Amino acid sequence: MASRFLAPTMSILVGILLLFVHTSPVGAAGEVYKDPNQPVEARVQDLLQKMTLAEKIGQMTQLERENMTAEIIKNNFIGSLLSGGGSVPKTNATAKDWVDMINEFQKGAMSTRLGIPIIYGIDAVHGHNNVYKATIFPHNVGLGASRDPDLVKRIGAATALEVRATGIPYAFAPCIAVCRDPRWGRCYESYSEDHTVVQQMTELVTGLQGDAPSGYPEDYPYLGGKTKVVACAKHYVGDGGTVKGINENNTLIDWKGLLDIHMPAYPDTIRKGVGTVMISYSSWNGKKMHANYDLVTTHLKGVLKFKGFVISDWQGIDRITYPEHSNYTYSVEASINAGLDMIMVPYNYNEFIGILTQLVQKNYVSMSRIDDAVARILRVKFVAGLFENPYADLSLADQIGSKDHRELAREAVRKSLVLLKNGKNSNSPLLPLPKKSGKVLVAGSHANNIGLQCGGWTITWHGTPGNNYTTGTTIFDGIKSTVDPGTKVIYRNNPSDKFLKDTKFDYAVVVVGEVPYSETQGDNLNLTIPQPGLDTVQTVCKNIKCVVVLISGRPLVIEPYLSDMDALVAAWLPGSEGKGVADVLFGDFPFTGKLPRTWFKRVDQLPMNVGDAHYDPLFPFGFGLETHPAAAAKAQ
Repeated sequence: MASRFLAPTMSILVGILLLFVHTSPVGAAGEVYKDPNQPVEARVQDLLQKMTLAEKIGQMTQLERENMTAEIIKNNFIGSLLSGGGSVPKTNATAKDWVDMINEFQKGAMSTRLGIPIIYGIDAVHGHNNVYKATIFPHNVGLGASRDPDLVKRIGAATALEVRATGIPYAFAPCIAVCRDPRWGRCYESYSEDHTVVQQMTELVTGLQGDAPSGYPEDYPYLGGKTKVVACAKHYVGDGGTVKGINENNTLIDWKGLLDIHMPAYPDTIRKGVGTVMISYSSWNGKKMHANYDLVTTHLKGVLKFKGFVISDWQGIDRITYPEHSNYTYSVEASINAGLDMIMVPYNYNEFIGILTQLVQKNYVSMSRIDDAVARILRVKFVAGLFENPYADLSLADQIGSKDHRELAREAVRKSLVLLKNGKNSNSPLLPLPKKSGKVLVAGSHANNIGLQCGGWTITWHGTPGNNYTTGTTIFDGIKSTVDPGTKVIYRNNPSDKFLKDTKFDYAVVVVGEVPYSETQGDNLNLTIPQPGLDTVQTVCKNIKCVVVLISGRPLVIEPYLSDMDALVAAWLPGSEGKGVADVLFGDFPFTGKLPRTWFKRVDQLPMNVGDAHYDPLFPFGFGLETHPAAAAKAQ
C-alpha cells in the first residue's frame, strides 16, 4: 500500500539493502513480514524464506468455495478461494452472509503456522453481478459505445465498494479482449473491436484499485485501501481473435498483428498498477496460452515488467492436453513452467498439490520457479493490506445497490445507447418520442424483463430471464414513469395483427433481443434476432410507427428488416437500470453513443473490422446519430 512505501524510491533502496544483508530490524524472531512499516519486498523475502514447499504450493492453489471448509484451507495452506458464476453462500445472500462465510474461511488460513491470509476472488464483470440486489452496470460493449473513460473509472470505483461490502478484495475484471468477430460468445465482455477504445477503458483498473500517488513505483501492483479491490486484466492474450469467434479456439495472427491489435491494453493496465493478469483459454497459432512461456514469462513478466501474479482461468490448465485433463501431470508442469503463478484448480486440489509437489521433488519444476510464483502472490497480498486486515466487516454493507450507484448505472445506460436510424427519412425523425400521447404500445420479450436486459454473468453464470432474480427497473417501468400521466401505456409481449388494428396507438416501442448467455454457450454462427422477437418487430412495425430497441451483446442481422422500422436503437445489455433507456427515448438526454464495433450486413462478411480491405458495413465503426435538446423540447 502507498503508505507503506513512505518515500517510495527510498523504501525500495532500503528493501534492496535488506535483501543483501539478510538482517532484521524487528528483533530476534526476524518477523519482518509481520511488520507493516517494512518495505513490501523485504516482507516478501522474509516470509518466503520461512515457507516449506507445502506452504508455497498451497499459496499457488485457488479453489472454488463450494464444498470448501476452513479445515481444508488450514491443512493444505490454500492461498486463494473464488466464487465462480452463480456460486453464492445461499440464495439471495446478504452482505452479512458473504462476510460471515469469507471470514470463516479466513480463520482456517490464519490458524496456519505462518498465518498467511487467503485472497478471495469473484467475477464482478459488470458490477458485483453474483450478488442479489447489487447494481448491474451495462456490459463492456455498451461502455465502449459511451467512449467515456471517466464514466468507466467511476463504475470501477462503485463496483469496488459493492465487492468490498461483501468482504471480497479481488475482482476478475476488466476483460480487455479486443473482439474481432461478434460470433464469439464473450464479445459483449469486450469494449470494442478497436484496441484504442479498449485502452481508454482500462480506466476501470484505476476505478477498482485507486490511483497510485505521485512517486509510486511504476508498474508495481497498487491498491488504494479497504474501499478498493485488486483488479485482473484478462484474458492474456488474443482471446478476441479466435477463428470464427469460437470460444477457447485458435487465434491465427502473426507477431506484429498480436502486438498491434491484442496486446496494447496490457501495458496500460500494468502502468496503472494492475495486481493480476489472467491467462486465456485460447491458443496463439496452435500454442495454448496456458503453456506459452514466450508470451507469459518472456513478454509479460520480462518485456512488460509485470510484477503482480499470473492466474489461470477456471480449469484452464486442464485444456493444455486433449481430451481435457487426460494428462494432468503434463498440464501442471507445462503451465507452471510457462510462468503461471496461481492455478484456478478449482476442485481437485489433492491431485494438483500432489502432482506439483512431485514435479518439484523430481526437478521437473525448479524451486526458483516456485519462489517466483509465491513471491508474486505474497507481493499482491501485502500491497492489498491483507496481512494487516485479513477479516472483512460490514462497514460498507449499505453500498450494495445504493442509490448513487444505481444513478451511475442509469447514466451509463444513457451514454451507451447508439441511435442507428431515426425516421423513414431525414425529414421525419421519430425520436425523441412525445411524452404526451393518447395510447402507447410497449411490446417485445425484453421490454419488461430485468434478467433479459442484464444478460449473462448476472446472479447465475449464464444469466436468467425474469424479474425476481435481482432488483432494478425494466424498460417498460422506465417508459411508464417518464410519459405524461394522461398517456396510456399498454404492454403486450407479442401482440397480434387483430389487436394492433383494433387498438389505435400513436406509436410503439418494441424491445427484443438475445437471450442471456456466457462463454461457449453464446457462440453463434448465424446472429439472427431470436424468435418471437423478429415476428414481433415485423408485426408491430407494419401497423404502427415504431422504434425498435435491440438488447444484445453484439450486432445482429437487421438489414432485411431495417426498412420496416421507423427508428432503431442499439441498447446492448444495459443492466439493472432500464429507466436509462426511457431517459433518452423521450429526449430528457440526447443520444451520444457511437458504435464500438462494426455492424455487418451479413454473417458471411465476418470477420470484418474497420480497416479491412473488404470493409462494407451496414453501419461503420463509430457510427451513431445524435439527438439534441431542441428536438426534445419540440417533441414535448
